[in-house]
Amino acid sequence: MPYTYTLPQSTSFTGTGLEGYSFGPLRQKDLDVYYIESEKGHDTFMVSRKITRAYYVLSGSGHFTIDGRRYDVSSGILVEVPPKVEYSYSGKMTLIGFARPRWFHGNDTHTRWNPDVTCRRDSSCLPGRESFLTTLVRFTIAGKSPVGAFLRLNNRIWCHLAPSITCLRPVRSYGDFLHALTRIRSARAQAFSTHFLRNRPELELIRRLLQKKSSGESLRIAALGCSMGPEAYSIAWRIRSARPDLKLILSAVDISPRAVEFARRGVYSLTNSEPTRSAIFERMTAEEKEEFFDTNGQTVAVKPWIKEGIQWRVGDVGEPDVVDALGLQDLVVANNFLCHMVPSEAERCLRNIARLVSPFGYLFASGIDLDVRTKVARDLGWTPVQELLEEVHDGDPALRTHWPWHYGGLEPLNKRRQDWRIRYAAAFQVVPGVAVPAIPVQSENELAVTISKN
Repeated sequence: MPYTYTLPQSTSFTGTGLEGYSFGPLRQKDLDVYYIESEKGHDTFMVSRKITRAYYVLSGSGHFTIDGRRYDVSSGILVEVPPKVEYSYSGKMTLIGFARPRWFHGNDTHTRWNPDVTCRRDSSCLPGRESFLTTLVRFTIAGKSPVGAFLRLNNRIWCHLAPSITCLRPVRSYGDFLHALTRIRSARAQAFSTHFLRNRPELELIRRLLQKKSSGESLRIAALGCSMGPEAYSIAWRIRSARPDLKLILSAVDISPRAVEFARRGVYSLTNSEPTRSAIFERMTAEEKEEFFDTNGQTVAVKPWIKEGIQWRVGDVGEPDVVDALGLQDLVVANNFLCHMVPSEAERCLRNIARLVSPFGYLFASGIDLDVRTKVARDLGWTPVQELLEEVHDGDPALRTHWPWHYGGLEPLNKRRQDWRIRYAAAFQVVPGVAVPAIPVQSENELAVTISKN
């Protein structure tokens, strides 16, 4: 058991104006300690349900707004924020944060945008304010949400139901209702959990789509939201194993500089799940590990023939200049990060990402709210790839098992829907001649926030 802790190599949470790193896990089970680099501040105001937070300013200056009052802070100042008080912070600062008890889902209610960080025409950040379900979720009695208790009770019951029961049409419809409540109620935050060979059918589909490529031809691929690197390396391994004759130009992009630097090194611990907080090798066979890595004691390094030529980049794929930075791509992979954005932000980002795909190129987008993906695919005239559609949809068991209790959970494929061939397709071909509309500006009723957990 360690008694000292070094600064984590990758971010644990991100926001529009900050990056945060979580120490531990600590021996004190009821304590979280964070290292926070604030460029602008926290993008929302929030109210903590039970957690008391304290922030010590290591360097820089800014201000906290607590219960409607502004407090200027600088190096050496300690700020304590009790539960049930609205607050946010602004400024360019380095902070140490303490939280007791530890953070848990449902603790934070995000009330409005912080105008010092985000440029919005309205300060409200409650998504779908006119929705009945949203009103229901926000309703409280004596400060507590009956919806929370309702979901917890249903979760206990659901976990004891056999698959033969949960697949019945009435039960499936009820699961859709529970998932809708969960998506509205849950705070969304970017996560770094991932796996090598995460979705095998998807990798096989990529291989099949490349069969028409001629020997020696260049292949441009962008892996967006690459996190710590397993997905980008998995793609490179699959293509170079199947088509070593192709000239692969793979750009791997993530918004976190530390994550990109970690991925660039390509060295992973066999004994410590940090910083990804997941068993990243569990979906690999012993033979695949031997082919993929060079082993050195308790660490493994991705082999040079897989790493060769990968261009690691720091960038925000939601920004309009992403096309200028990367250029058009034959294949764009945008998996498992759009689900962590509220639907309006995810839609704007996906529309922007679509501009990267060259004519007749392909876009992969799994790990996203299906309503968002379906809407954008229809609007932009994408052609859903039907080959291996069902296998790819069910190819990541983690996403399927999270439904309906996590906002990122993936609903079971339902062929009774008339739109199932487009709704459940994770891969699309971008056909030329279909104009890509400009990225829409959010209306006041569409304002929403991508939640970071701190």
